[in-house]
Amino acid sequence: MVAGISLVATLGAAGLTAAPTAAAAPQAAPAPGPLVRAISAPAADAPDVDVTKVQAHLTELNAIASRNGGTRKSSGQGYRDSVAYVRNKLQAAGYTVTEQPCTSGCASGAGPNLIAEWPQGDTAKVYMFGSHLDSVAAGPGINDNGSGSAALLETALTLAEHHPAMAARVRFGWWTDEEQGLNGSDFYVNSLSSAERTRIKAYYNFDMIASTNGGYFINHLTSAAAQPMKAYWDALGLQPEENTEGAGRSDDYSFEQAGIPTSGYAMGASARKTAAQAAKWGGTANRAYDSCYHQSCDTTSNINSTGLNRSVDGIASTLWKLAVTDSTPANDFSLSASPAGGTVDPGTSATTTIATATTSGSAQTVQLSASGAPAGVTVSFSPGSVTSGNSSTMTVATAAGTAPGSYPLTVTGTGSVTHTATYTLTVRGTGSCSGQQLLTNGGFESGTSPWTGDTGAIGSHAGQSAHSGSRFAWLGGYGYSATDSIAQTVTVPDGCAKATLTYWLHIDTDETDRVAYDTFKVKAGSTTLTTLSNTDAASGYVQRTLDLTPYIGQRIALTFTATEDSGLQTSFVLDDAAVQVS
Repeated sequence: MVAGISLVATLGAAGLTAAPTAAAAPQAAPAPGPLVRAISAPAADAPDVDVTKVQAHLTELNAIASRNGGTRKSSGQGYRDSVAYVRNKLQAAGYTVTEQPCTSGCASGAGPNLIAEWPQGDTAKVYMFGSHLDSVAAGPGINDNGSGSAALLETALTLAEHHPAMAARVRFGWWTDEEQGLNGSDFYVNSLSSAERTRIKAYYNFDMIASTNGGYFINHLTSAAAQPMKAYWDALGLQPEENTEGAGRSDDYSFEQAGIPTSGYAMGASARKTAAQAAKWGGTANRAYDSCYHQSCDTTSNINSTGLNRSVDGIASTLWKLAVTDSTPANDFSLSASPAGGTVDPGTSATTTIATATTSGSAQTVQLSASGAPAGVTVSFSPGSVTSGNSSTMTVATAAGTAPGSYPLTVTGTGSVTHTATYTLTVRGTGSCSGQQLLTNGGFESGTSPWTGDTGAIGSHAGQSAHSGSRFAWLGGYGYSATDSIAQTVTVPDGCAKATLTYWLHIDTDETDRVAYDTFKVKAGSTTLTTLSNTDAASGYVQRTLDLTPYIGQRIALTFTATEDSGLQTSFVLDDAAVQVS
């Protein structure tokens, strides 16, 4: 939450929600506090969101800050690594994800907004849930606003896991540069056309929803938009109050100014809890709701797990009430690909029939698209849209230089509802081998792409140094039970005689016993190629070599994983990885 000054005055009596930010934690940050599960309340069949998973996201955000100077400020690498972490989770779950650069109004060097939409439901009716992902420069911002960001991320993943029938669209936003004046959300709202704004039926904001001495506050408590959120907390007997402290101080204000109904949860920032609130909610009267607001102590130890649990389940309840339906869509269709796969030589094409059928109600227009094609592969449809009950021919064309391998393509049919089908393209090897290096950004100097997983480990972190350049991947190093993993998929060309993975690894540890407490594993697919541990610690980088020849002609995921126990820290610092074929 941005510090409150002039914006509050401009809003007057209207009650909005906001939240504070806080400061960073050291590499060996304390583990989250006591966990709370399954606080029951009627929630329109919404699932319980596992608060331990929300806290796992907070642990990762804390680690990202620790590796980037103790902060996730919008203009720093800590923020960009936070975006990458959230983005990768959402893309893997099937969301349509967009990074929106803030090209005006934001601080110099500010990273992008991150927008994710679940690709089902009525596109004319959108419910949006948002939080700011940046922290202040003074700290890691785990309550302010890792709490809102992590809660929305796990809510989004829960929606994807349950995959219910959707009556409306659900869109999530993680905002940049909130701490500098609500700049990221303001840029987003101003980028919307009048028609796009009209489609957003309500925006819900979550900023500081785990304050340790917090209360239970709702933006615009008596508004129609707030009623699903209020109903959930009322069912828990919490007697929520209007969020007057946060009025005009968080990203909901950007939407409010555009005439979009808003609400949201907050648990308070630097204002002090009254005696009446302490009697109602517990905690300490005349003490700040969050005594670590905008400070370096806003770490994973600054989290009220009970409040966090009540908040995230209330978010899920609201989403389910507004956007999920138990009924079968009035008009529905099926989608299939026949054949479901094809094998081609580089430079040639394959075709398949995309068939649709009306399964309920009336026929509808279905727009066809495809995703997941590798470089050099194009996908086209003839025709590009069909009336359900009809078919289209999908042509998959490869380039002469398309790398051999197996590529799953997702075919999407979008009408009043959305369905997908999978087509697997297999590209044969050419029978000859051109010596080359296959791994992209193996020295981590070009950001995090195309690495996936815990990409917050990638950066230029204080406390460790690169083998070359300025960036590396710091896996582990916490001093408590944790796992870091990064991966990249490569295709090893057919026709080659030899394939080799090399990487430079520096292992340092505080362990003194010659016992493998903390481990580092390298996998090709599901096969473990090597396991190292704290017993292999050395004073500098050591180059390691692994044989990938058995994987020639295959597409494989190479994964580097560090696992620590609950004792002393071991850091596995990875740099300059390469896959060479000859």
